[in-house]
Amino acid sequence: MDKKEKKQTQQNENMENAAPALQINAQYVKDLSFEAPGMPFLLANMQEAPKIDIAINLNAGRVSKEQNLYTVETELKITANTADKVAFICEITYGALVALNVPEEHVQPLLLVEVPHLTFPYIRAIVANITREAGMIPLTLAPIDFAMLYRKRMMQETQEESKHEIN
Repeated sequence: MDKKEKKQTQQNENMENAAPALQINAQYVKDLSFEAPGMPFLLANMQEAPKIDIAINLNAGRVSKEQNLYTVETELKITANTADKVAFICEITYGALVALNVPEEHVQPLLLVEVPHLTFPYIRAIVANITREAGMIPLTLAPIDFAMLYRKRMMQETQEESKHEIN
């Protein structure tokens, strides 16, 4: 084995032994609530599709510094309104326990962009299932651009910091 092959073999072994940059250790439903206050009369009298409003909130925090463990919780509140009544309200908090092996400057983007991106399909499935089980057409949520939400959040924080510096 020449030097070049030996070096390549060593690099391959190092990559195999290195911890992954992001590993989801667990996913969980922390809270789930579904209300359909107008049932069954709503189904009998619904003339058009309800208007859907979605509010999203992301929370991330460190669980263990020694193990670089973090939690990321995605909170969704979905309200469906007909012309004069609330069709349903669905609230879900879906969490993930993740281990990160990245430099500190990459932690926040991974927690607030990549982890929600990976867990959102599960949230979509839960919402579709619960609305179907409630007797309605399954609500399939459109994909969410978590990178855009992160950029907006960073811009807001920058603006707030500059306001505080002026005062």
